[in-house]
Amino acid sequence: MRTDIDIGLARYSDWAFTSAVVVLVAALLLLAVELAYTRSRRTEQRELIAAGAGPTPGAAAAVTPGVVTERPRRSVEERIGGAGLALTYVGIGTLLLCIVLRGLATGRVPWGNMYEFINLTCFCGLVAAAVVLRRPAYRSLWVFVLVPVLVLLTVSGRWLYATAAPVMPALQSYWLPIHVSVVSLGSGVFLVAGVASILFLLRMSRFGAPDAEGLLSRLVQRLPDAQTLDRIAYRTTIFAFPVFGFGVIFGAIWAEEAWGRYWGWDPKETVSFIAWVIYAAYLHARSTAGWRDRRAAWINVAGFIAMVFNLFFINLVTVGLHSYAGIG
Repeated sequence: MRTDIDIGLARYSDWAFTSAVVVLVAALLLLAVELAYTRSRRTEQRELIAAGAGPTPGAAAAVTPGVVTERPRRSVEERIGGAGLALTYVGIGTLLLCIVLRGLATGRVPWGNMYEFINLTCFCGLVAAAVVLRRPAYRSLWVFVLVPVLVLLTVSGRWLYATAAPVMPALQSYWLPIHVSVVSLGSGVFLVAGVASILFLLRMSRFGAPDAEGLLSRLVQRLPDAQTLDRIAYRTTIFAFPVFGFGVIFGAIWAEEAWGRYWGWDPKETVSFIAWVIYAAYLHARSTAGWRDRRAAWINVAGFIAMVFNLFFINLVTVGLHSYAGIG
């Protein structure tokens, strides 16, 4: 493993990280503007019914044979949201550039400390969101995905930043790229699942009622329906659950090679296993009558909380064999 560091590439990686955060903040603001100023479909339907309006001219012309209609122009807020989505993709690419440049600068896989691990996890979460939320009707959900991602990136860059350096001897193993990358992928997808379950609970609450008033209620009513949110949470968890499970298994194999035992109830191992069991309980509850709505969603949120607790408290507060934060 290379021990010399390319300072120039490391500096470019840091610049790419800062650029990614700035671009994603700009994307969040634009997407939030679209969410704030786009009326919900229910509001539009109520207004049409109250006015006694029938089908719109565009809708009537669309079903009239031989009539060619122009494609409706997008509203200002839709164009703003489209720009926000484009910036989101630019931010994802810039974050990937940050990760790649860090790896080239150090001559190793770029996830050897907390700073690098969070960056990779956020990237995986953003890519998962790009796949799951590719429909235009789901664009409003990007606001709620970008908020926790930007919080994580801010904490990563402000308090957990570590200068580019070789990893400590204990991590110099071929299991590092396997174990950590798989765990990062599972954790990133779990982030999307957790956000979807939280929004599902809001949609099912009084804030999602058609007659609810207030700013939060108006925002909640502009989200996709509760069934869609529940489906997103379930499908992302279905994907992340075995991935994260394999990550834990790979870690156990690595532990046997490094410490001579597969499992030692280290704090990190214990909480990771607890989180995995919580997600197993969610999947079981989701397929059980009487549990598949709010109760199952709360279990999924509990799993997300366990993942966040495992990321910060276990890594930064407790002392164990996984104390590899690498805070500079």
